Amino acid sequence: MKKIQPYLIVVQAFFTLLLLLSLPAQSQGFIVASKRFTESYILAEVIANSIKDKAQIQVQIKQGMGSTGIVFNALKEGEIDLYPEYWGTLTQEILKTDSKQSLEQINLMLLPMGLKAGYFLGFNNTYALAISSGLAMRLNIHSISDLQAHPNLRMGLSQEFLARQDGWTGLAKAYDLNAFKPAGLEHGLGYQAIESNQIDLMDAYSTDPILANGKMDLLKDDKEYFSSYQAILLYRISAVESDPKILIALSSLKNSLSEQMMQSLNARVEVGRESPAFVAKSYYFSSNSNDSGLPGPKIGTVNHPNTASLFNPLTSFIDSFLNYDFLRLTYQHTILVFASLLCAIFLGIPIGVWVYAKPVSGRYVLGVMGVIQTIPALALLSFLILLVHSIGFLPAFIALLLYALLPIIESTHSGLLLVDPAVKEASKALGAGFLIQLIKIELPLCRPSLLSGIQVAAVWTTGTATIAAFVGAGGYGERIAQGLSTNNTELMLEGALPAALFSLIVRVLISSIGSRGK
Repeated sequence: MKKIQPYLIVVQAFFTLLLLLSLPAQSQGFIVASKRFTESYILAEVIANSIKDKAQIQVQIKQGMGSTGIVFNALKEGEIDLYPEYWGTLTQEILKTDSKQSLEQINLMLLPMGLKAGYFLGFNNTYALAISSGLAMRLNIHSISDLQAHPNLRMGLSQEFLARQDGWTGLAKAYDLNAFKPAGLEHGLGYQAIESNQIDLMDAYSTDPILANGKMDLLKDDKEYFSSYQAILLYRISAVESDPKILIALSSLKNSLSEQMMQSLNARVEVGRESPAFVAKSYYFSSNSNDSGLPGPKIGTVNHPNTASLFNPLTSFIDSFLNYDFLRLTYQHTILVFASLLCAIFLGIPIGVWVYAKPVSGRYVLGVMGVIQTIPALALLSFLILLVHSIGFLPAFIALLLYALLPIIESTHSGLLLVDPAVKEASKALGAGFLIQLIKIELPLCRPSLLSGIQVAAVWTTGTATIAAFVGAGGYGERIAQGLSTNNTELMLEGALPAALFSLIVRVLISSIGSRGK
């Protein structure tokens, strides 16, 4: 046991230092955020480019933070300063009011929260229902009302659309579509599901890039259920209006994007496989490089940052894998995993000892920890966001800590139970008290069981850490979330592979610590 202590101290000190260094970095600069879909990623990058260019200040971008509720709460709590929203979502989903309200009336409602809406970007990205052109023609379906005669059609809708009051709930009521039983799926997978004949209908946005290929039809909203979804900026007043240069930067974005251009930019990401950062930067600087202010790239063009790499898919993948944000994601993933794992070890072992020493009350502890293990990760993260009034690192850290505790507590408890009773009796006969016996004899003897529990906790933590990206905590899950949202398999692999490698490294590290202690 003496051999292991210096090694553990060095490892613990190193990652504690990383954690302390990471804390001030959480609040540096002006923070622009996005929701978890392609268009929001692009808009966040365009906004950030404008502020950096015209206001000359540092801008941090938090991409793919989650659904409307998560991002809006982050804005209210001051975790972010601005994000792109849509008029119908703001009025109906967030403020629960009529979308026909004026901008001035809406801002009066936002004022007590310290928030303001302004600067319409120029395009309307309304909701719609999409169906393959061939099926629409065969069944003579051209409007949403026509669906009433075809209740057997398979419908796949995004989870947010299913949950929103201005989404499926209201739509089904307005058009009497309650006979349909839609399945929930990620929006980015919907078109692929229609193409592979797994579903017949899906919810769509009018600026979705795949609609330009002519293979899909948008059903006419003949009862005009869907409201206007003009893109607009939602921001914290204190962060924006205190700096005139930021106001100038945001004013320059007013009415700068058409629906056709937004559809083209989305296509460059989802069809052309370009990164949202590259697409936004090339669009922004080309549209600001001429006096007319019109975007430089032609509609429908796909520009690749590295055309030569198209001839070598492996080179292209490696270049993208190790691009500019790889170190940042690795740093965030490392901090998140090791901070939660080390805290779980320091808390889990004493709790495991207590469960062993107090078996009656210890059963309740194991029961509570077991229940926590059954809570889905995203549900637990959402609950913790409401509990701690924060997004990003803190709720993700607490969630991973809670998940890692049970295997460590159980391995400590079971390991101590397996220690030979004769050894315990012999130590007592020699006058050893409970603590001396525990530290000098029982814990060293149950080290294999304990290390096994720590390994399980480590694997679980590194795997679950990718979910943390859905609440703005960063890490390799950021690439997985973006790849899922943009239907980009390569990008998902760029997050999944390093996450798997990271998990393997952690297991090897723990095994090496165990072997050094022998």
